[in-house]
Amino acid sequence: MQYAATDVAPHERYKILAAFIVPRPIAWVTTIGPTGVVNAAPFSFFNVFAEDPPLIMFAINKRPDGRLKDTWLNIQRTSEFVVNITDEPLALKMHNSSGDFPPNVGEPDYLGLKLAPSVDIKPPRLADAPWSMECKTWQILNVKDDRQLVIGEGTRFHIRDELWDPKAMRVYTEKYHPVGRMFVDRYCRTDDRMEFPAAPVVKAAAAE
Repeated sequence: MQYAATDVAPHERYKILAAFIVPRPIAWVTTIGPTGVVNAAPFSFFNVFAEDPPLIMFAINKRPDGRLKDTWLNIQRTSEFVVNITDEPLALKMHNSSGDFPPNVGEPDYLGLKLAPSVDIKPPRLADAPWSMECKTWQILNVKDDRQLVIGEGTRFHIRDELWDPKAMRVYTEKYHPVGRMFVDRYCRTDDRMEFPAAPVVKAAAAE
């Protein structure tokens, strides 16, 4: 079975992409509105792309009725946001924060999510998130006027103490339980993991 991208409607393309490119990490993005309301919204078209500088990217689309999402408007105005990673204890609240909230109702306040101040930027982070990164906008790519690809540069990392070995600079994987997005309202756990030996180093064939 195959489809030419041009022969499939955009919503059907979304179904194909979202169904097979799984699991996807989830950026739970906190921003601050013009009246000080803190917004928290999850985005699973997201990943990390560089370490020098540390760059992440996520996509924000318009609402079905054409309205701009609060995250879009807040980043457009301030160029600042925090990417928080969710784990199993926070997963349901993360999912519920994807609902349709009016701009004057902050998801953290409504869902009982604790906030902690950032250091380099104004938007706060989610205090109970296992990992957060303060970000400033590095670049925004406009896609057909209905989607923004936001590239953020990380300025500061916040890591839950019990998850990180600062000497080895490694995460304690047995204590870290992030969740991934599958499709629609389905998510996955990440505890069933595989480990392989080092990949081979193959030498070039000798010239004859």
